[in-house]
Amino acid sequence: MILPNTNRLTAAQLAEVTAIVAEFGCKIQPIIGTVRTIYAIVGDERDELMINRLEGLSYIDRIDRIQSPFKLMDRRSDLASHRITLGGVTLGEELFIIAGQCTIDPKNPNYFYETAAAMKEAGAHVLRGGVWKPRTNPYSFQGDDKSLEILMEAHRRTGLPVDAEVMDESQLERALAAGVHMLQVGARNALNYSLLRAIGRAVADRTTVVLLKRSLHMGPLSEFISAAEYIAAFGNPNIILCPRGTSPTLDGYRNHPDESITPLLKEKTWAPVVVDPSHSVGKALYVPACALAAVAYGADGLCIEAHVSPSHGIGDDPKQALTPKVLTETIAQAKQLWALRRGK
Repeated sequence: MILPNTNRLTAAQLAEVTAIVAEFGCKIQPIIGTVRTIYAIVGDERDELMINRLEGLSYIDRIDRIQSPFKLMDRRSDLASHRITLGGVTLGEELFIIAGQCTIDPKNPNYFYETAAAMKEAGAHVLRGGVWKPRTNPYSFQGDDKSLEILMEAHRRTGLPVDAEVMDESQLERALAAGVHMLQVGARNALNYSLLRAIGRAVADRTTVVLLKRSLHMGPLSEFISAAEYIAAFGNPNIILCPRGTSPTLDGYRNHPDESITPLLKEKTWAPVVVDPSHSVGKALYVPACALAAVAYGADGLCIEAHVSPSHGIGDDPKQALTPKVLTETIAQAKQLWALRRGK
């Protein structure tokens, strides 16, 4: 809907607006009110260039869109019935659990193998393990290619599909070549559109699942969903949205927990929502409560960091990883809450 600054457009202004939208295959339908006329765009109103050109006209107050800015991820799209199945679970039918270490220590692979076995016993469906790590400090451990071999060996030992974060096209190629089942796009790359497009192209003909985390500084929810659209546009709709806390931080927590956006996302998109409580709060003591809050808000799953011996871990594990015992208890409580919400 086009809303002019005045009560109605002049004939010349209407002719200019009509000519602009016609270039994009649309038409203008005036809707005449008692004191004001608004102008409906008839056709696909989602072209950004068209909207920008209209908003740039001095006599236009604003453009109110009726259609969703994302064609594929919208809950009313043809993909609304799409379901993602991984690790023997169809998301939406059972609480989906991703668990494992923040970072795989290539010098101590047995810690990861033991963690992998413990994650399976605790009830995880996917094993997470950080191979390459984004670090604010350039002198911190950045990950190691050897960790990819450890990750895939843990998959062979447990049978669990594995999740690994990729930060550039080289890592993307190596992860897919190794057989990684779930690619994780971290908060620092959630708005890296070049990488999102590269991932979309790379997984177009695969069953690979993409876990898209919410950016640290992401604004409107439509921006988050539109980031997923970059991936889906190439043909693979196996995309999971993952709130993980945003900035500015909430004093005492690592980030500002954002699990409450889950029902808002579900109003806009069919995509499943899997919340990461570990990065949201950043402290193991708080993770179980945050996980349960996420389920209460309607999350389809949880992505939780855990380690058989957190104090011997690297990266974030010493401060925010759960022990297998606490993870097992948290999953059990989360499943009870999941069943309660669905009246089972």
